[in-house]
Amino acid sequence: MEFSVTSPISSAQPSGVPELHIPVFDDVLAAQQRIAGIAHRTPVLTSRTANAQSGAQLFFKAENLQRAGAFKYRGAFNAIAALGRDERSRGVVAYSSGNHAQALSYAAQIQNVDATIIMPADAPAVKVAATRSYGAEIITYDRYTENREEIGLRVAQERRATLIPPYDSPEVIAGQGTAALELFDEVGPLDMLLTPLGGGGLLAGSALSAAARAPGCTVIGVEPEAGNDGQLSMVKGEIVHIPVPKSIADGAVVTHVGHHNFPILKAKVDRVETVSDDQLIETMRFFAERMKIVVEPTGCLAAAAVLKGVVDVVGKRVGIILSGGNVDVSAYGRLLAGE
Repeated sequence: MEFSVTSPISSAQPSGVPELHIPVFDDVLAAQQRIAGIAHRTPVLTSRTANAQSGAQLFFKAENLQRAGAFKYRGAFNAIAALGRDERSRGVVAYSSGNHAQALSYAAQIQNVDATIIMPADAPAVKVAATRSYGAEIITYDRYTENREEIGLRVAQERRATLIPPYDSPEVIAGQGTAALELFDEVGPLDMLLTPLGGGGLLAGSALSAAARAPGCTVIGVEPEAGNDGQLSMVKGEIVHIPVPKSIADGAVVTHVGHHNFPILKAKVDRVETVSDDQLIETMRFFAERMKIVVEPTGCLAAAAVLKGVVDVVGKRVGIILSGGNVDVSAYGRLLAGE
């Protein structure tokens, strides 16, 4: 596979590329204040069966029960709340396969801000419908032949709106870090923390919280086997750009991690692992059968690494972020049935 280093894109303002701003833990604390009483403080779930299977004490942060069905609501609300009055009046633009689309649309609706979302034409129908129900304008594109970042930047410039990417934004990263912060505040220090890895916003924000609340905690990101750009980037020490991967973990189908979060990943994340689609399906089935919850494929990434033995957690206290639960019901049924 050929590697290439990506060039910076706009993380917020539509009028050019801003200087790189790397969020710190104080930004996570500020985000926590902004979303207090707005985002759900999601429950931390445990399972004796999962503990016995893994040989560890597991704590599942159930962001599948978050507003709009995923952790993305945290970062989306925080990013809009941080805008000035003039910026809000011009609206926001985002590109997303689904969860950020829904989260930003919902957060914009609550804050009376117009939202335009660029979504792939093959995005799950349930995510498209939810995004539209929140009042957002949807523009579709072909994820395999068109560049969503270029489209998003062009639309934002044309409308003089603020571009809020799904992961490459300091405010988004800080907002996502509040999920792990709540986990640590509820269960105390952990030996290990695992989160799904797509563009890196959740992993970067979680790493900031882990470093502040449990400095000795090992932080691991987990991405689809077919789309291991994060793993390649960590090994190479710079952002690696890959072709659009194909995986049932649609929320992690990205070509590279973000420029604002990669410095955090390099400094505070221990490693990145991968899991297969088959392992994701088995993990979805475990949550449905044993814990009675719906977790989408992307949301199962970190859990699959633990429950399928990819990461050795024996004897550890382990935090696992279940990042979302937005999955088309018919597709969910087919996956669980092995069709």
